[in-house]
Amino acid sequence: MLACALLVQLAPTVWAQQPAATGSESRDLATKLANPVSDLVSVPFQFNWEQNVGPSKLTRFVLNVQPVMPFNVNDDLNLIVRLIAPLISQPPLVDGGVAASGIGDITTSFFLSPSKSTRLTWGAGPVLVLPSTSEPTLGSGKWSAGPTLVALKQTGSWTVGALWNQVWSFSGDPNRSDVNQMFLQPFASYQATHTLTLTVQSEMTANWNVDADRWTVPINVLLAKLATFGTFPASYQLGFGVFPIHPSTGPSWKIRAAIVILLPRAQPK
Repeated sequence: MLACALLVQLAPTVWAQQPAATGSESRDLATKLANPVSDLVSVPFQFNWEQNVGPSKLTRFVLNVQPVMPFNVNDDLNLIVRLIAPLISQPPLVDGGVAASGIGDITTSFFLSPSKSTRLTWGAGPVLVLPSTSEPTLGSGKWSAGPTLVALKQTGSWTVGALWNQVWSFSGDPNRSDVNQMFLQPFASYQATHTLTLTVQSEMTANWNVDADRWTVPINVLLAKLATFGTFPASYQLGFGVFPIHPSTGPSWKIRAAIVILLPRAQPK
């Protein structure tokens, strides 16, 4: 699939300074931003402060760098590449343990998605998790892969959908546990104005290899404001999350802030 990505051309993007967006243009950008497989090149920086982590109930900080890159395969099909690179600083997770910081495992998803508008927007493809750290508490130490799928419906001011993936390890450190993990992200967004969007979502994970502490289930409420970052449109986000179900080492709640820099794709002439 990586080789396939090299055979398609990245659609042109608007790099030059743009005039101030009109209300309808801002609404269109906000609508596309709610769609994980839209035709936007974006560079999100997501800051998370997770509370009550470990036996000492301290704070874990996670910065997720999440570039999204759409490619044209042909007139009917797009390839959307989504990468998540977490930078983590966390306290000890067990009594007598040590704090750790560094990069976590990098997740790259490849969604093939129809480019023409349909009643239901969807994308499907493979996901690959790269073991990017030797620190046991920050990563799995395993290469993992599996399928991923996203589906959503946009009606009026509402966007409702879900993103799912399931990965299994196939290589890596033989002394580390195998990976058999699911990720599920249901989401519902309401575009209150042409620049303000309210989102309620979750980012559930399930570790199928264990019975205790299998599920992590946050509920996040996010408010996004569409504005500018220099010459580019950008979305500024602030939110709060609670974990009604979580492992014994936490976290139990968190604060999230993010900036998403948008690079709209130029329309064909």
